[in-house]
Amino acid sequence: MNFSIALVTGASSGIGKEIARQLVQRGLTVYVGSRSGARAEEAAAEIGGGARPLLLDVTDAESVAAAAERIDALDALDILVNNAGISSNEPRLAQDEDVADFRRIYGTNVFGPVAVTNALLPALRRSANPRIVNISSGTASLAWAADQMAAYRGAFASYRSSKAALNALTVMYAQSLAEDGIKVNALAPGLRRTALNAAAAAGGGDPGEAAEAAVRLALLPDDGPSGTFVNWDGTPVPW
Repeated sequence: MNFSIALVTGASSGIGKEIARQLVQRGLTVYVGSRSGARAEEAAAEIGGGARPLLLDVTDAESVAAAAERIDALDALDILVNNAGISSNEPRLAQDEDVADFRRIYGTNVFGPVAVTNALLPALRRSANPRIVNISSGTASLAWAADQMAAYRGAFASYRSSKAALNALTVMYAQSLAEDGIKVNALAPGLRRTALNAAAAAGGGDPGEAAEAAVRLALLPDDGPSGTFVNWDGTPVPW
């Protein structure tokens, strides 16, 4: 398979940064997206090699358009990783979060991937092996929420429901882009040591382990799956 160019949103830290690093290690040129230009430059410099900083705020239409214009000047975009995501810091119950919380989190976690994906479709369609990876969450699984996740019962509603919406979009994009040869999959990375929220910062595992799983989806062969939701260890996650 010939993969040359990738873009990772929210790649100045955490899982996104590790995804960018591992893709660079595999010889790709990787655009390190961040809503802070300074942080994008810092992360790209640290990663080195084929890392390129890219100012990209997924919630800002002008920023998305400018980033898409820069990417569209390339021959093609092979890989898009929609990694940028935010969460409330406290595990508040659904009834204790106001509409503003939901709007803010959906703006990044749902509307952001839609805006970025749609803007970059022309470049992705020029790739011989286009791939989209959506970084979701195991806590977004409705089956698990109803059965196995008593510890999260009713909590982090805005974050978890936003990732459930991203899962639904994964299926819909996989179906609508199948004729273009674009594979679209979602990953549950597991709780990782990131700045997502206090729980992740305090007790998360190695972000690099989750990044390995994202890279596997990004480099899928032509006979690989599309429209799936998988755990970091490669096992299927129920919707």
